[in-house]
Amino acid sequence: MFPENTGHRPAEQAVTLHHPTPIAPYPAAPVVPVQRGGVPSVASIVLPDGRVITGYAIDHTRPEPVTAKPVVSRAAVNIALGGIGFAAVCGGLLLLTTFIAALAALVQQLIILAAVILGGFIAVQVLTTGRHNSGTTVNIRKAVIKRNHFHG
Repeated sequence: MFPENTGHRPAEQAVTLHHPTPIAPYPAAPVVPVQRGGVPSVASIVLPDGRVITGYAIDHTRPEPVTAKPVVSRAAVNIALGGIGFAAVCGGLLLLTTFIAALAALVQQLIILAAVILGGFIAVQVLTTGRHNSGTTVNIRKAVIKRNHFHG
């Protein structure tokens, strides 16, 4: 307990030994006979050394008997699985047709948008050229002057 280099030693103590006292055997008690078909409320058992242990019998909980499950035919299982598969396919086709209809509506809207933009552009071009009497106005005098002045 103490390190050896410190010089300390624990004080010597008197050691008292305790010896267990043996239990005197009980006198042999009569064994209660067990009735057939049931367990008595108090049971006694005689051990090989002559001691008798008496205690209450515990009635163990018994599980309920397993009822036989009805047999399901393979045809019924196949029909049920086929119905589930058919419902899944129908749902998938419904979603597919909904997706195709939405895609067609999107393409139609894009075509209408392109037609509106192109029609607006054409209308702007027609309306802006319609304000003048002729299509192009040319100042001849400036053109002649520019032609006679040779800028080089």
